[in-house]
Amino acid sequence: MLDFLKPVSQELTDYVSLLPNHAIGNNISLHTNQDFPEFIAGSIVVFTVNENRNSSVSVAEDVNFDGIRKQFYKLAKGDWVINLIDVGEIASGDAITDTYYLVTKLVEEIHKASCIPVIIGGGQDVTYANYRAYSHDKGMVNLVNVDSCFDLGNVELPMTNESYVGKIVVDQPYNLFNYTNIGYQSYYVAPEELDLIERMFFDLYRLGEISNNLTLAEPVMRDADIVSVDLNVLEASFYGENPNGLSGKELCALSRYAGISDKVSSFGIYEYQNEKCSKSSDQLVAQLIWYFIEGVSCRWSETGELAAMDVIHYQVPVDDQVLSFYKSNITERWWMEITPSASLDNILTSNTLLPCTYSDYEKACNQNIPERWFNAKMKYEM
Repeated sequence: MLDFLKPVSQELTDYVSLLPNHAIGNNISLHTNQDFPEFIAGSIVVFTVNENRNSSVSVAEDVNFDGIRKQFYKLAKGDWVINLIDVGEIASGDAITDTYYLVTKLVEEIHKASCIPVIIGGGQDVTYANYRAYSHDKGMVNLVNVDSCFDLGNVELPMTNESYVGKIVVDQPYNLFNYTNIGYQSYYVAPEELDLIERMFFDLYRLGEISNNLTLAEPVMRDADIVSVDLNVLEASFYGENPNGLSGKELCALSRYAGISDKVSSFGIYEYQNEKCSKSSDQLVAQLIWYFIEGVSCRWSETGELAAMDVIHYQVPVDDQVLSFYKSNITERWWMEITPSASLDNILTSNTLLPCTYSDYEKACNQNIPERWFNAKMKYEM
């Protein structure tokens, strides 16, 4: 079924044999020429995608991910009770749609086994293929894009790594409920793109805003299904050529937030290009994966179903309505309740909980409707 996957190279298996026992390389099941690892429920399954033909600035050349793998394998395994698997690589197909198809099928198989895929790829348009794995039985999907741009592009043209979000929005079947961008920079965003995002009630966090307060990203990640990271969101001292961007430390923190989320079921790191990378860049990508796994190991199941949660309920009158907030007695995380409008026919048929921060509660106490509450309410009622 998965014979399209290219196994980990003999050079890497030889490299692993020289690592100490505590290294991840000696605590991860590898797809080799001799063996294919079994998918055990709860596992994290890593694979790479050698595809960058739809990258607008790209060189249509093969991408070598061995540098990342070496840096990842040599890291110390944390105190994790998680099975780790590396199933190797999806090579570029004859047509780029072939590659997309294989990514979708692999993610579907990983999900069927109740595992979490971690994808490292060339072009970020591979996120579209990952998203399509949710089309049949996953319901509505929330996508978080950690990126300096929105990647809406021109949907009338063939898809690229700068237009895959636009394709997700307009292509059937329509599975996207919410899109959130973390780390955008205004000078990379056309005014009409910003206007479109706001009219669709999606959520946005500018680079300066998120750098000043990384905790704003925690509830966003807690509500995400797919997290997609464009490495070009980093400042040039860590990767690429962008003079302003997130630091490596900040992106590692965001990766851990993604891992901690009970809901995130796929995590991708994209726009890896060998000509942009140094040994330290490979180390950083390896650490992003490490922090995501560390987050998964710390998950505490709080599903957003009140009957199963140990919470304190706060009611805050704002104008002509009362907003309900809930704080976990165990993790101290916050939620705000979205209530359906009785007079409208919409997809929200019962109350639902939206992850939030304490600052959202403070805003309500100061008679200001939290923006994420308003955006979610409007999307449900559209």
